[in-house]
Amino acid sequence: MSVNATTPLVESLRQNAKDLLDIQVLQTTVNEIISQASWLQIIMAVIVVVLSYDQIKYQLNKGVIAGPRFKVWPIIGPFLESLDPKFEEYKAKWDSGELSCVSIFHKFVVIASSRDLARKILSSPKYVKPCVVDVAIKILRPTNWVFLDGKAHTDYRRSLNGLFSQKALEIYIPVQEKYMDIYLNKYVKYDGPRQFFPEFRELLCALSLRTFCGDYITEEQIALIADNYYRITAALELVNFPIIIPYTKTWYGKKIADETMQIFADCAAMAKVHIYEKNGSPTCVMDEWIHLMKNAREKHLEDAESKLLIREFTDKEISETIFTFLFASQDASSSLACWLFQIVADRPDVVEKIRQEQLQVRNNDPNQRLSLELINQMTYTNNVVKESLRYRPPVLMVPYVVKEKFPVTETYTAPKGSMIVPTLYPALHDPEVYDDPDTFIPERWENATGDMYKRNWLVFGTGPHVCLGKNYVLMLFTGMLGKFVMNADLIHHKTDLSEQIKVFATIFPKDDLWLEWKARDPLAASA
Repeated sequence: MSVNATTPLVESLRQNAKDLLDIQVLQTTVNEIISQASWLQIIMAVIVVVLSYDQIKYQLNKGVIAGPRFKVWPIIGPFLESLDPKFEEYKAKWDSGELSCVSIFHKFVVIASSRDLARKILSSPKYVKPCVVDVAIKILRPTNWVFLDGKAHTDYRRSLNGLFSQKALEIYIPVQEKYMDIYLNKYVKYDGPRQFFPEFRELLCALSLRTFCGDYITEEQIALIADNYYRITAALELVNFPIIIPYTKTWYGKKIADETMQIFADCAAMAKVHIYEKNGSPTCVMDEWIHLMKNAREKHLEDAESKLLIREFTDKEISETIFTFLFASQDASSSLACWLFQIVADRPDVVEKIRQEQLQVRNNDPNQRLSLELINQMTYTNNVVKESLRYRPPVLMVPYVVKEKFPVTETYTAPKGSMIVPTLYPALHDPEVYDDPDTFIPERWENATGDMYKRNWLVFGTGPHVCLGKNYVLMLFTGMLGKFVMNADLIHHKTDLSEQIKVFATIFPKDDLWLEWKARDPLAASA
């Protein structure tokens, strides 16, 4: 009885001893292999393991969606191709399926090309948050409001909404028209054609900085930022090396971004003196923001029980926010300017309709100054701007990072930590919503359907991160297009690359747009 009772215990001890012996044998064998192996063999073994892991991880992340069957270039993926992005390659990716993928370095990227999936991603703050591009958080700073999430983002955004109200937009028009006049006068004095990609970047930078910072920023600082900002754009490519290496594009981008934000912080301090201490009236975005803070604080002091709708923002917070406004306005607006003026210059019938409308709404007084009421009457001119945004949308895609496993479709879940990129171009060229989508037709907006204006109109995004400045953009470009076309003849010098698309953060004509401007009498009949 006693022997039988202890048999299981004895057998267990014997098995444990055997297992221990097997482990010791295995360890001895491994140690012998390692000791006998050369460093080259060890390195090769590690490489094989790493490459195998990289391929297996890619397959597991890819699942059922479209994409290369294997990573042709292990680890780096299509990194080299991304250094010179091509629109045709992006379009081929969108056409390959409503969900497709690539994997570059440590980042797995899911690309959503259908309208409904793009809208779903843009409206899913539970699962995703904007990341602009992978290195952007280092250049724009982690504390920047665009990287906030949930309630923190909602509260911050509520404080910014007032900066783009109808009342606020009216405040910005005089300074904008002043600089439109300065640059138009400059353009018509140029001798012959020149590339207008850099010219429009400078124009839009000056317009933006004066709108945002008013007279607090100097001409020298505007020139410095306009010259340097190209490097910030270059640093914010869709795909980047994962770390910032000294004297690379990303290193220069961060350095210049920090210097630019310091200029904005100094401007914010001066604006606070103007509004708080001198009780001045708002003339720019910074003034208006601080004026809203002041009003909110005074109302809260009068009624301590009331909710403080707009808190006090530091100079640093203001500078970071204004920098994101510049980031959004500079590249997208420069893209819009290039395509808009190229498209219009190539279409005499569109030019004639714009000129007729401009004189009509101004009662044949071409010197009438711009106002929000006047711009709102420019229906056809506004339709030309909208159609340009649809036909050549400046922003092709908006990168987001997946916060937690995201069931994008019934058959595919995007892994946590991956990047997911809703694309905007396919929705804006959907033949089921826009007849003849690859043709520029401003008249289509005269009787626009709901899908044209809503579900497919993804130029400015949708959901909690929809662009704050959408009304600002339409106001600015409607006023500027009408003014420039009324007062100048635009001559586009076409090249073989004029209609080809260059991707540089946003999109531009591949030849950088050769334009010539000639002053004209606004009351003269068109040739």
